[in-house]
Amino acid sequence: MLDPVIQNFLNERKANWLKSRLKNKTEAEQALIEQEATDKYALATWLPDAAKRARQLSLTSHPGKFSHPDAKTSSIISDAQQSADGFLRTGNAKANLDVFGNAAALDVYKFLSLKLADGNTILNHLENKTAAIKQQFSISTATFSDIEQGLLAIKQDPHPCTTTDGKLKQVYFPLADDNYHLLSILPPSGLLFKLKNQINNIRFSDEAKVARKARKDNHAHEQGFADIYGLSAMGYGGTKPQNISVLNSQNGGIAYLLPSMPPELNPRTTQPPKTNFFGKFLWLKPYEEDFQKFHQLLVHGKPNIHTRQQRDWLIRSIIYQVIDYAWLIRRLEPGWSITETYQQLPQYQKIWLDEHHAPVRSEDTQWLDNVKQELANWFIRAYDKIIEEKKLGLGDEQLPHIKAIINDCENALQ
Repeated sequence: MLDPVIQNFLNERKANWLKSRLKNKTEAEQALIEQEATDKYALATWLPDAAKRARQLSLTSHPGKFSHPDAKTSSIISDAQQSADGFLRTGNAKANLDVFGNAAALDVYKFLSLKLADGNTILNHLENKTAAIKQQFSISTATFSDIEQGLLAIKQDPHPCTTTDGKLKQVYFPLADDNYHLLSILPPSGLLFKLKNQINNIRFSDEAKVARKARKDNHAHEQGFADIYGLSAMGYGGTKPQNISVLNSQNGGIAYLLPSMPPELNPRTTQPPKTNFFGKFLWLKPYEEDFQKFHQLLVHGKPNIHTRQQRDWLIRSIIYQVIDYAWLIRRLEPGWSITETYQQLPQYQKIWLDEHHAPVRSEDTQWLDNVKQELANWFIRAYDKIIEEKKLGLGDEQLPHIKAIINDCENALQ
């Protein structure tokens, strides 16, 4: 008895063949056409024809047509072994073989990929010459040996020698004594197919859709969802992706490329001061604009409350920028200040900047008085350095007012 999977395959082929041929036909003509289809897609007729057409196809793991549709190369089947080397490569990920060749013969590959009742494909059965496949292929129009040899030709390279093509991407790989290997670059279409399937599952699976809708509705979701950014889509084959390969056709002619860029190192962007936070460590460039505005108010501002409010706002802006920087240092791993590198840093600044000393801050406030005094002195020095020749002498006139504003910001300093 013919395996239902094989019978269904032949019935589908027959139905597709009839679909465009029965329109506007008389009953007599339809009967003749249907009889022709029955004869054409009977196993005894279709199977010998498929065995002949199998030679027009080649199984491969790395089809050259992905690099150029006109490339004519050997059908390479890589047998790379799995290894715990951390690389995404052939052998480390299970991927199906691909097929290229005459697109009109692709139904033969689909037939060989059918899984019979025992779960093995027809191709597997043929390779092992099982009794089951011999029984299935027992027909009067051809011997099993002819059918077997014809269908297995899909795994045989028609070229006597391994053949590359000038249309492929090639790399000159240097060897000793000024020699080189000319390497042909072939894409692993099975990995491309598997990668796209996994990405689509991450982005568009039913579970991901439910999680995305929960997010849109501002609801919690137990599993959540993931997304992949920076994808590029490569098209192969244009309107006829089947001319490239079977897997390319199943992919709709589209393959994804993940970002392939040098790693982004994350050095510690915030470096603690080694000697004095209020010395050269506190770079003046970020504060120039506010100090310039502060100077313009001192020189050209009218002596009224509006000018004083603007001046005080600028002083606070500068002070809070300094405090923000100090808090960035506080976020570093506690204990950095107790290493030898920071021996010259004043103790009150260690207490202020290193979270390792947080308990001390509440016990002794002397460090806070020192910080406020140094911050006021730094403000005047920074103003003098930025404004240079045009500077006004702040000194005794402005220093008490600056200290008063710093006192108002005391909570932020702690």
